[in-house]
Amino acid sequence: MSNTGDQEFLTYLVKALVDHPDDVKVDRKVDEMGVLLTLRVNQADMGQVVGRQGSTAKAIRSLLRIVGIKNNARVNLKIEEPEGSERSPRPTSERGITDKVIDDIKDL
Repeated sequence: MSNTGDQEFLTYLVKALVDHPDDVKVDRKVDEMGVLLTLRVNQADMGQVVGRQGSTAKAIRSLLRIVGIKNNARVNLKIEEPEGSERSPRPTSERGITDKVIDDIKDL
C-alpha cells in the first residue's frame, strides 16, 4: 500500500456502506502524532457509518489501526457531523453526574 493506502482503504470501505457514495470525503493529515483521517458523509448516511451505539465506527477504527500497524503509523479517525445536523440531547437518565452538576451550576 502507498502512503495514502489508509485513505484509499477508508474511502473504499465507507463508500460500500453508505447510500450516497459520491458524498464521501476523506481528508488526510500527518503530524508528529501520526495520521489523522477526517471523514465526511451525507447527513442521511451518518447512522450507517456510526452504527448502533457506535459499533460500526469502532469496527472501522479497529481496521484502520491494523492498516496503520502494517505501515508503521498510528492512524486515527475523526467522523465529522454534517452541517445542519443537530444532535438531540441525551435523556437525563443517561447523562453523567458531571452533566448534572454543570446544569445545576448554570441554574444558580
